[in-house]
Amino acid sequence: MIPDTAGLKEFLDAKVVQYNNPDFIHLDPIQVPHLYTSKEDVEISGFLTATISWGNRVSIIKSATGMMSLMGDSPFDFIMNHRAWHLKKLTHFVHRTFNSTDLLVFIEALKSIYLNKDGLEGIFNKYVTNDSIQPAIHSFKNEFFSIPHPARSQKHIPDPFNGSAAKRLNMFLRWMVRKDDAGVDFGIWKNISPSVLSCPLDLHSGNIARKLGLMKRRQNDAKAVQELDNELRKFDKSDPVKYDFALFGLGIHWKIRTY
Repeated sequence: MIPDTAGLKEFLDAKVVQYNNPDFIHLDPIQVPHLYTSKEDVEISGFLTATISWGNRVSIIKSATGMMSLMGDSPFDFIMNHRAWHLKKLTHFVHRTFNSTDLLVFIEALKSIYLNKDGLEGIFNKYVTNDSIQPAIHSFKNEFFSIPHPARSQKHIPDPFNGSAAKRLNMFLRWMVRKDDAGVDFGIWKNISPSVLSCPLDLHSGNIARKLGLMKRRQNDAKAVQELDNELRKFDKSDPVKYDFALFGLGIHWKIRTY
């Protein structure tokens, strides 16, 4: 039986406290950016890790740490100062459908962004609106692929304006924007309010949200994200995306979490 609104909020708040703690880090791809201390290393390693975050979590973490190792565990320095011969050691990288061709495009796109567009944070600061981060994700894709690139690489950046739930970018933005006392999310982007963030929506969180009556839409798409946003903001309009921890935790008991 689904609790009433007050009871559901109390239930979800308790689950946030249960799962939004340092023990969460070693279970999650967020552990990869937690290896770094400089702002640029955190956001670049976080972005690249989020980009390949689908499938088994163990595999994601292994691939992401391997990617960072190929960059000398200094992703910002590598992106800004690499030479052509440095790129040769990346030629065998692959995680599911993200391969070395895509990685090389992402490296060049990130270099252009940090040289010309005030970095990752600068783009999202430019395009975020007062009530949503989704227009900024749309514009980010356009900015990201303003360099020459093969068409195949575009599939690795979602666009909510084309109906995508943009799960991996919403997860990355939670990491960068949301700040809490538990030390899980970084909160290093200070000019975007957590109130505009959207919950990363995948198969498991979508199933849990439907079971709890938070969402009716069957597809896990941009419209479903908006529906879930509307409900979660009723519980906490200043930090709605904290409930991702609750949906994650409940998903663990429902089924082993994948991305």
